[in-house]
Parts: sequence; C-alpha cells; structure tokens
Amino acid sequence: MKRIETDILVIGAGSGGLSVASGAAQMGARVVLLEGHKMGGDCLNYGCVPSKALIASGKAAQAQRHASQFGIADVSPDVDYAAAMAHVQDVIATIAPIDSVERFERLGVQVIQEYGEFISPTEVRAGDTVITARRIVIATGSGPLVPPIPGLDAVPYLTNETLFDLRERPEHLLIIGGGPIGTEMAQAHRRLGSKVTVIEGARALGNDDPETAAIVLEALRGEGIQIAEDALAGEVRGTAGAIEVVAKDGRVFNGSHLLIAVGRKSNTERLNLGAAGIETTKTGIKVDERLKTTNSRVYAIGDVAGGLQFTHVAGYHAGIVVRSAVLGLPAKASAAHIPWVTYTAPELAQIGLTEAQARDKHGTRLQVVRQEYAHNDRAIAERTTSGLIKVMVVRGRPVGASIVGAQAGELINLWALALANDMKMSQITAMVAPYPTLGEVNKRVAGAYFTPRLFGNPWVGRAVRAVQRWLP
Repeated sequence: MKRIETDILVIGAGSGGLSVASGAAQMGARVVLLEGHKMGGDCLNYGCVPSKALIASGKAAQAQRHASQFGIADVSPDVDYAAAMAHVQDVIATIAPIDSVERFERLGVQVIQEYGEFISPTEVRAGDTVITARRIVIATGSGPLVPPIPGLDAVPYLTNETLFDLRERPEHLLIIGGGPIGTEMAQAHRRLGSKVTVIEGARALGNDDPETAAIVLEALRGEGIQIAEDALAGEVRGTAGAIEVVAKDGRVFNGSHLLIAVGRKSNTERLNLGAAGIETTKTGIKVDERLKTTNSRVYAIGDVAGGLQFTHVAGYHAGIVVRSAVLGLPAKASAAHIPWVTYTAPELAQIGLTEAQARDKHGTRLQVVRQEYAHNDRAIAERTTSGLIKVMVVRGRPVGASIVGAQAGELINLWALALANDMKMSQITAMVAPYPTLGEVNKRVAGAYFTPRLFGNPWVGRAVRAVQRWLP
C-alpha cells in the first residue's frame, strides 16, 4: 500500500472539485485529486453541457418551422437525431481538455483515477494508495434520483446519464418529472420531432414564481407537449417501445421511451463517511456556513452538500473553500444571491425571493415593479415579445428578481451583481444600456420603481415649478 501526504485532498473531479484543485495548486499548495469515473463530472458529461447542446439543436430545427415571421419561407426540418447527438458529443469533446487529467497534472495536481473511501478522520484510501491530508474537500456531486415506483425496475428507462447515448429518436418520450431537466428535455425532443408527455406529481416548475412559470408552460403546450400536473406516478409497466405510466388518480400515459427526471441525490455511498466522523442529512452531507462538515478538517461543496444543486453553486463553494483552506481567511457561504435558470424557450430565471416569498417576509414594505418584453424594441425586432421581468424591492434595494423570456439567463446576471453587492435601485437606473438591447428591460424595470415617486407627485411638481421660476 502506497502512502501520500498532502496539503489538500479533493475527492471528485466535477466543477467544484476541479476549481478547488486548480486554485489551490496554482497558489502553491500540494494537491491530490481523486476521480473514479469521468473528469468533468456530471455537468460536462451528463448535465449542463450535453443538455444545452441538444437544446441548441432543437432551437435550430424550430427556427426553420417559424422563419416566415422574418420574411423567409417556413420549412419542415429534416432532423437527423443521431447527428444531433453527435453534435452533443462533439461539444463535450471540445470542452473536455479543460477538465482533463493532463491539464491538471500540468498545473501541479497529482491526479489519481480511483474512488476515495475514508479510513480515518484524516486518511482516504484510493485503490492501492492511502492519502493523508491536512484538509479534505468532498466534491462528489449528485446523481439522478430514481423513485421507488412499482414496476419501474422491470421496465427500461432513461436518466440524464443514459439519455445522451440514444441514437434513434424516441417516437413518444414520457418524462416523469416537470422540473428544469424534464421541461428542457421535453422541449428539445419535441422540436427534434418526438411526441412528448411530461408527468408531474405536483406543479410543473414548482420551485419558480407561478406567474413566470405559467408563461413557460403555456409555450411548451403551444408546441404540442402534453403536460399532466397532479399526476403522481403510481405504476410503470410495459416493454421497450411500449411503456405505460399509470398515475395514482387512474390516468394512463403511453409512450415508447421513459425518462426519469424527478430530482437528484447526493453521491455519498462510496465515501464511508462514518470512519471520518462526518454526519449526513436527508439531502446530503451536513455542513456549516463555512462549508465544513462535522469533521472540522473536511469540507463538502456543491451538490453533495445538500443545498442548491447547480454547477455555478459548486464553483462558488470552491472559492469559499480556497479562501478558507488554502489562504486561512474567514469565508462563509450564502444562498441569498444565487441565481438559477431553466433553459427552455422562453427561458426562466430567478434570484433571491419570489414575489410570494417576499410578501411573506416583508409584507407592506414590499414593492413589486414589472416590465414587459412587449415594450422592448429589440424583442419586437426579433419577435420575442413573450416575457416579463419583475423585481421585488424593499426600501430601495432589490431582494429578488424573476424573469421569463428570451435570454432571461443573461439578464439575471445584473440582478445577481445587485444582490451580491447590496446595490440600490438608483444604481441600476444610473446604468446606460446600449440601444437596442434586451438589457434595456433591466434598466426600464429599475426606472419603474421611481416612476410613482417622480411623476404625479405633488411635491415634485411644486419643486419643479419653484425651480422654473428661479431659473433665468
């Protein structure tokens, strides 16, 4: 058995683990990185990257169907599903070198391609090697949650880890789960020519603002996607090519393929956490605001920490850990300024409090300001006028923003900056947005906050008249 001593041991080479390893090594720390599966983790291989690549294929097909609004004849696209999936794999292959073993070894990281297992509070075994580390970072991510639906174990089904292996287009894709993954893949496959049914046990896109989510769901239904809500799956039966999902209320849904997209579970099974004195919760590893586990030498970041499960959260957590474990600086994590986006068309973005959450927390101190895409000249020019932004404001500062519409994921960036830095609405209005851009929506909604304070206010009117009499 070989033994290694190091400053930082990172378990898991997904987004968060790679960020810690890269940052720590470049700052001079000795770093060992363990990965028993694929470098780049879920995001590169099964999640964000392949899903957005497939969405792009669907977008290209849909543009051909609706070109007449721009003076170009509509055509029915000739979709080659296998070629679309080849495009997905090419995108992964293009990005993969950034996450490769070779790159990280060039950065000075010792990469061991084995799974890690704790054997003591400070030691981890990986294959035939035992690593002792001053600080350990668990970044093992999450995997698809497969619910215990009767009959599911006897029927072929897909998850995000197997969906992108398909080369023949599903004739009729059934999707259990109406969250971001379910809705994104529903629209992508519908646009590529599949029939699609989404089966959701509660409310589709239920973690988002109901008003903005409703606009997305209307668009999906308008493209021919069947979305069944309050349809809790009670049984699955059938064979490959002929699958039935029976809801507990008796509704039956028939299709050729089944995708399970009900959520994620933290990857902790292989870690032997008990040997390190590390406690878990129902959602993942128990951490404090510094991302430390119940073993003070061990951190947990990203999906495995049981909070918001997004790649950018893992990257944010990595920065917290580098400041703490590498530089010895105080650093605490917060979820208050973390945005998220569902990449449907229209896109759906959220940061901070939704309108309902803000009303519960702030009551009459809350002011909600709104701006429709329909009043934005760039949206009019590009025929993307379906959408709106609303910002929740308390005492002149935004506490949340909900956006639905074209490029909502880009527009939410400004509000991420505002919430992260406790900015005022007046600072947003001071921004000069180039014309014509969708970004003017952000400027205009900030201006809407001040409109009732400036226009129609009798005190403002008196002040203006006094100034006019005084001016030469």
